[in-house]
Amino acid sequence: MIAASYETSVIAVPPLARRADGAVCPVQNARLIRHIESGGVRILLYGGNANFYHLRPSEYAGVLEMLAAAAGPETEVVPSAGPAYGVMMDQAAVLRDLPFRTAMVLPHQGLNTPAGVATGLRHFAEKLGRPVVVYLKSESYLTPALAAALVEDGLVSWIKYAVVRPDPARDVWLEQLVDLVDPGLVVSGIGEQPALVHLGQFGLGGFTTGCGCLAPALSQRLLERARSGDWAGAEAVRQQFAPLEELRNEINPVRVLHEGVSLSGVADMGAILPLLSGLEGTERVRVAAAAAQLLARNAQAD
Repeated sequence: MIAASYETSVIAVPPLARRADGAVCPVQNARLIRHIESGGVRILLYGGNANFYHLRPSEYAGVLEMLAAAAGPETEVVPSAGPAYGVMMDQAAVLRDLPFRTAMVLPHQGLNTPAGVATGLRHFAEKLGRPVVVYLKSESYLTPALAAALVEDGLVSWIKYAVVRPDPARDVWLEQLVDLVDPGLVVSGIGEQPALVHLGQFGLGGFTTGCGCLAPALSQRLLERARSGDWAGAEAVRQQFAPLEELRNEINPVRVLHEGVSLSGVADMGAILPLLSGLEGTERVRVAAAAAQLLARNAQAD
């Protein structure tokens, strides 16, 4: 069952800072974590924005230990594993000995079937010995029925729902999912843009945020207003995230957030890990302006 903290905190999805030599940087990661915590956020999910897809197997344990040590005593860190089956199974053995309540399985794209994914998630949860976070990023990854079966068997802590729709209010697949699964176990996983529709119309249990790594107090304010039923007030807050969110949609969500954090001065993320690449030319100028604007609005929300 989803923890009570997920009702009161947004789920920040931070990038991962690296030094010039490519090694993960404890100092800058801790600096970003302190900034996120200063806004009242108490859950950190390290997944796509942190480019966990391309971590070296040899650095995995060290990265997790560093993140666990950097987070405050009231902050929960949720690491990721996968996306390949063999990788996630080896990582389960590492995670089993570390103090994380759950871990998210990154969605594999390509050589998979829904039934095969369900089996792989089951194997991972059983080897880990704890319920896991299921990340639904496309309709072809799992069916609602297969996801519900994993929930029924006690293998799921919560579900991150991140299937992008032209209109988030028109989502038959999500309707099917919340008919089969307690909607409180499902978290909106695409940032502030669809969060209010997902919470208000579908009853989802919370939302993840990338831009909230820059504006944690503002993201918390959005959640609090939604929880209180002040939907107009929540929408006014949501609009303040729009400039940077629109750049993430236009360019690339991971690359824009990674460099946006650095360009804002919150923390130095260093170069983004391949197989991604940094922003160029006018992209950097536009992201710097939007990130600075969002950070200033966060300061007003404190």
